[in-house]
Amino acid sequence: MKREGHNSPERGQAMLEVALLLPMLLLLALGVIELGRYAYMGILVGNAARAGAAYGAQSLPQSVDLIGIQTAADNDFQNGQNLSSLTVTSSVSCGCDSNGTVAPAVCSTGSNVAAGTCTAGGHWVVMVSVTASGSFSSLFKYPGIPSPFSISKTATLRVGQ
Repeated sequence: MKREGHNSPERGQAMLEVALLLPMLLLLALGVIELGRYAYMGILVGNAARAGAAYGAQSLPQSVDLIGIQTAADNDFQNGQNLSSLTVTSSVSCGCDSNGTVAPAVCSTGSNVAAGTCTAGGHWVVMVSVTASGSFSSLFKYPGIPSPFSISKTATLRVGQ
């Protein structure tokens, strides 16, 4: 009767299999961690764009308040991140809304966006768009993947009048 014990060939084979698979499993785990970090940064940048757009959408004067929009986006983004890596731009667009279709129109220029007029059946809408861009740096240098690279998200909301 053969006794399987500590010196069996199967035990050595299992150790060899673990030794061969461990580097691949570690690389897979590292890839999952990097993708999670990238997704987290994308969420932070998107939330910063939405926060800036939400600030600008409160009223016509706030829709052109670039400092207020930047501050709202910065306050949302600074969840443990370096604010110097966030860039925020905003723009205002106007148009006539007729049953859900917006025909672009020229907005008044300056520090205040005035309400315009539309043909019968339509109503004047003002929209603020905020684009936030941040940079993502991976933990390691990977061949063929630039580091850092930019993540950009845009949020557009209708301005309350």
